[in-house]
Amino acid sequence: MSESKKESLNFIEQIITEDIENGKHEGRIHTRFPPEPNGYLHIGHAKAICINFETAKKYGGKTNLRFDDTNPTTEDTSYVESIKRDIKWLGFEWENELYASDYFENLYGFAVKLIEKGLAYVDDSTAEEIAEMKGVPTKPGIESPFRARSIEENLRLFEGMKNGEFADGAKVLRAKVDMSSPNMHMRDPVIYRIKRDHHHRTGDQWIIYPMYDFAHGQSDSIEEITHSLCSLEFRHHRPLYDWFIQNLEIFPSRQIEFARMNVEYMITSKRKLLKLVEDNYVSGWDDPRMPTLSGMRRRGYPADAIRTFCDKVGVAKRENLIEFSLLESCVRTSLNASSARVMGVLDPVKLVITNYPEGEMEYLNAINNPEDESMGSRQVPFSRELYIEREDFMEDAPKKFFRMTPGRCVRLKNAYIVECQKAIKDEAGNITEIHCTYFDNSKSGQDESGIKAKGTLHWVSIEHAVKAKVNLYERLFTEAQPTAHEEKDFLEFFNNDSVSEIEEAYVEPSLLQANPGEVFQFMRKGYFSMDTESTKDNLIFNRTCTLKDSWAKAKKK
Repeated sequence: MSESKKESLNFIEQIITEDIENGKHEGRIHTRFPPEPNGYLHIGHAKAICINFETAKKYGGKTNLRFDDTNPTTEDTSYVESIKRDIKWLGFEWENELYASDYFENLYGFAVKLIEKGLAYVDDSTAEEIAEMKGVPTKPGIESPFRARSIEENLRLFEGMKNGEFADGAKVLRAKVDMSSPNMHMRDPVIYRIKRDHHHRTGDQWIIYPMYDFAHGQSDSIEEITHSLCSLEFRHHRPLYDWFIQNLEIFPSRQIEFARMNVEYMITSKRKLLKLVEDNYVSGWDDPRMPTLSGMRRRGYPADAIRTFCDKVGVAKRENLIEFSLLESCVRTSLNASSARVMGVLDPVKLVITNYPEGEMEYLNAINNPEDESMGSRQVPFSRELYIEREDFMEDAPKKFFRMTPGRCVRLKNAYIVECQKAIKDEAGNITEIHCTYFDNSKSGQDESGIKAKGTLHWVSIEHAVKAKVNLYERLFTEAQPTAHEEKDFLEFFNNDSVSEIEEAYVEPSLLQANPGEVFQFMRKGYFSMDTESTKDNLIFNRTCTLKDSWAKAKKK
């Protein structure tokens, strides 16, 4: 292989290419994505999913979906279903749907084999005593007084653990590795504990459960996973992963670690995300502000944008902080190409075209997406009385204000050029309506007026307008790294202004035909997704993102 070819590969692909060239596993490539069903998938998982599935696909291989369901206390079938839904939404299909619980008998047999080889023992010490005996990396640990138990005694006690002869926490099974290792994971790790919790698949059949470090590698081996791709925090677990495989003499899966996805203003700790949900900081796992895939889907992020984002971030060995603006840029690029342009007024003020015939209306042609002719056009109703954005009018405007002000002309999108005459105010001085006149020979596509109007405004016909609720979202946290401050709780950086609700926006009637999850560009305002709870009687839209990175602009000030 040429050097130029090798340079185009990431480090995982380089390893796989070498394995194929060396005939390892007969050139077969098999990866897996192994989530624990104890929460919803988030942006960090998206990277792991993309790497595992796309790497296998590139080499003509397969990817398993395996649920690491070895902790019945925190796991639930609802999480299983949400994970499957999210992976499919991202655009991936797994080869086999498997569960670590499928292998409980196998794993128990592996543990017995370690005992028989003198490489595992039952320990009566408490969790606190075991932690104390392990000590610190710079000094050798202290061996447990139960480490010298005979093979026969360990076999009997381990079977007793399985049969329910002992209380929860009374005993554990530990691997007999190396209490002097500087790697704390190698200091006789616990590989089985007693836990009388109902399991979402096996019910009450088992009361002992394998620990992650024991179940994970062996599950990989059972499935004959060739390349076990996982995030960087597991690099210190790899020696133990290899130790188990070597001593059990089973299929030699290879663990390879890549850098995690760390994105500004997001957290990916399931425990912390759960706290946000349970303490009602957010409305649920799918709150559009959440970094969960279900939350981003509800917000209107397209699946292809997330895949593009993961691709742009790339596969690295060192962790770094990814700018949130890169994610939003991917979202904007995707939506710009795929979303229909519509008109929605978020802060309405009444506009009266005084010389337009009363009681008359007409339908005007509007192109759905200038980036994609195949999306066609629609008819938009126009009448004498319209809503425009309040911010689009200024009574005493500076020269470079190219919107509506007395004495100046602007174009109404897809409609006519109008000239503003005056504003009508109430007793408190608030503008209640704006009066203008139109040029009937200035119709879009048929303009013969010769008038140069510098500004173009969006609008909706009052008679035909549909009321909608609109949620405007900002970043969930005010600090780019809310969990990076040891002396502060991450909740201190929670952005209390991360959502603002507009109860009375108005949109064009075509949106009555929209479906939940569909994303539109509200002209000049941003991209908006119809919420999952939206109905024809109660339209709800979530702002996916603005048209430009307004946050970056604000940071520069």
